[in-house]
Amino acid sequence: MVSKSFVGGLAARALYSISGRQADQETYTANTLSALTTLQGWYNESSGLWDTTGWWNSANCLTVLADFVAIQPDAATEVNIPVIIQNTFEQAQKTTVTASKQFTAGGIPMSTYTISKRSNTISERGFDNFLNDYYDDEGWWALALIHSADLDVQGLGDQDYLGAASTIFEDMKDGASPCGGIYWSKVTNYTASIANELYLSVAASLANRMDNKQYYLYIALAQWDWFKNSGLINSDNLINDGLDPDTCENNGGNTWTYNQGVILGGLVELYKATGDSSLLDTATSIAYAAIDAKSKNGVLYEGCEPDCGADGAQFKGIFMRNLHYLQKVAPQDKFQTFILDTADSIWANDRDSSTSGLGVTWSGPYETATAGTQSSALDALVAAIAVA
Repeated sequence: MVSKSFVGGLAARALYSISGRQADQETYTANTLSALTTLQGWYNESSGLWDTTGWWNSANCLTVLADFVAIQPDAATEVNIPVIIQNTFEQAQKTTVTASKQFTAGGIPMSTYTISKRSNTISERGFDNFLNDYYDDEGWWALALIHSADLDVQGLGDQDYLGAASTIFEDMKDGASPCGGIYWSKVTNYTASIANELYLSVAASLANRMDNKQYYLYIALAQWDWFKNSGLINSDNLINDGLDPDTCENNGGNTWTYNQGVILGGLVELYKATGDSSLLDTATSIAYAAIDAKSKNGVLYEGCEPDCGADGAQFKGIFMRNLHYLQKVAPQDKFQTFILDTADSIWANDRDSSTSGLGVTWSGPYETATAGTQSSALDALVAAIAVA
């Protein structure tokens, strides 16, 4: 579905070593188009998902496409991305997906999905409108649809996307945990940071886009008031994985990069809804702490590398995406430099030069790529376009 002739002219200029200097926006765009061509090699038009990665990961693939359209609409239209977004919206919700999740010995969330051929009707899926047993999965799809709704390219941006996102939100709302916030899933009693950050972000995002703003804003404000007082943010200003189900106290779990990321986007949306600049101060403090704690030689690093599985391989891109959202409203020289340095390192050190495949270890060396590692790295490249 991607026009390789269009990509070729731009991408040819990008296939060089940056040699330590930061590139310009045109080069970041060319790099991104080349990497998007590779990502779309895994795209399954029938299912609306990306092969080699999972259900929630495909929602993140959709989000990075939408973000690229928002920044470079003409280039994105030339390579049919609006068509891909619409196809994913139509087909993914008709695809039968059975999910199960567990934690590895190292604490990495690991999702397993059984994806069946597309049903003829949405009702045959078992769960309608992108719903399943995991509230974090639902939150990823809600945000992907919200970002798709923001677009005004080839007919995108209609209320179908927001309507689907609001339906997802109502299902998330039913997952109230006795610890406060919401559970991770409908089948466990775990109160995970990621599900609650997504719940905040979806609520605040809908408050900024739906007519009944106060309904969503009330929930978003209440969610943030609970989250900041829940103990999930530790003394290092980093967010641990979740709460102990018996004590409702911080469980001391891993401080994954995506937990430091989603909160940034949620607070940016809540700031836009309220005008409360203290929310940006909090987000900035968390971002500084995350960059200091979760990077090596100026490049974002996940502690599980290079064996992060399909879920862990997605985490860093989520941080970079949300850091770029924060940078656009509360710019910091450190954030811009970090985004650009990371994007440069990916292209110079973690890329298959023959395919533009992008791996999990952004400082290198490149090992292999999947749709998950590709879309995660693309989040950093798109962020670089946005802030260059």
